[in-house]
Amino acid sequence: MAEESRLLDDDRWNRAARGETPAERLDRNWRDLLQELRVVQLGVQLLTALLLTVPFKRAFLDLAPRQVLVYAVTAALAAGLLIAPVVVHRSVFRHGGRQQMVAAGQWLVVAGLTTFGLAIVGVVALIADVVLGPVVAVLAAGLALVLFGSLWGVVPAVVRRSVRN
Repeated sequence: MAEESRLLDDDRWNRAARGETPAERLDRNWRDLLQELRVVQLGVQLLTALLLTVPFKRAFLDLAPRQVLVYAVTAALAAGLLIAPVVVHRSVFRHGGRQQMVAAGQWLVVAGLTTFGLAIVGVVALIADVVLGPVVAVLAAGLALVLFGSLWGVVPAVVRRSVRN
């Protein structure tokens, strides 16, 4: 109920401030989402490229299965989630599901960015583990987790709270 009220307020504000209809707002939201995905694309490409090339390195044979599993699963999941909005778009194209598509795309991108952050933390842990050992790997992964949690979680929450006030 609160979400529906917030969306109605958002529709009214957009109509008054931008002269947008709800359909125009959905189109703009979809374009914004795609622009954000373009920014993330390079990072996902680099992570995926590393994932595809690492097994062909000799040192890969020395990695523990847990090291490979954490990295491979988080990187693959992040790529899948961040590409999924395009698949959703293709599946509802010309079926009038723009509102559902934007909502699903929003959820997929947030889940994908979260997983992408975890994949980066996993890469930091993997590199630190191989180069400096398991104790440093835990510390480095913890620091990376705090960094990404702060930049991608706390800062947006503070900004969102300030917008509501």
